[in-house]
Amino acid sequence: MSPTANPYETDLDKNPANYAPLTPLSLLERTAYVYPRRLAVVHGAARHTWQEVYARCWRLASALARRGIGLGDTVAVMLPNVPAMVEAHFGVPMCGAVLNTLNTRLDAEAIAFMLGHGGAKLLITDPEFAPTIEAALAKLGHKLPVIDAVDPESPASGKRLGDKNYEQLLEEGDPEYAWAHPADEWQAISLNYTSGTTGNPKGVVYHHRGAYLNAVGNILD
Repeated sequence: MSPTANPYETDLDKNPANYAPLTPLSLLERTAYVYPRRLAVVHGAARHTWQEVYARCWRLASALARRGIGLGDTVAVMLPNVPAMVEAHFGVPMCGAVLNTLNTRLDAEAIAFMLGHGGAKLLITDPEFAPTIEAALAKLGHKLPVIDAVDPESPASGKRLGDKNYEQLLEEGDPEYAWAHPADEWQAISLNYTSGTTGNPKGVVYHHRGAYLNAVGNILD
């Protein structure tokens, strides 16, 4: 061994026995295992336990994978605070993809830029935002698959832009889909954008490690 070598780093390559990448996906997985029947989501008349939320995220990941979406692909969502938004934060990265949440207050021009710049492969949106999204898609210049996430608790109704709704998308998923933790904790988990006050918005990439540490920090606070 070289006299300058660090003995604590000799013959200690990362392997499943001594290393697990940090990811928020592990938090959902463990919570569903420890508290499967505990109430996790309440939205109007809807009630979902942690086990049910995990299963729905699992199906979402599988459904996206079956559509050819995988490692490094971007899935955009424009949703209010609804269960589908929660599920997207886990289901999208469970298939290796990157989540791009769109600010519901932005105009069509900004949305079109983000969809194009981020290379979105699929858009999940509430029909409430149909006028903005429809105008953004027209500016985008190419066809983008759209899934309508209809909120039964919302009095607002809008034009359906997709050929399927969110629940139909979940039905495409395999409950036995072999999702996996990221091989590298520095793998991208989400894509956000700055306000763009001095020009086009700038893309900001968040990784699994950062998202995990942020989530754990919020829990400890």
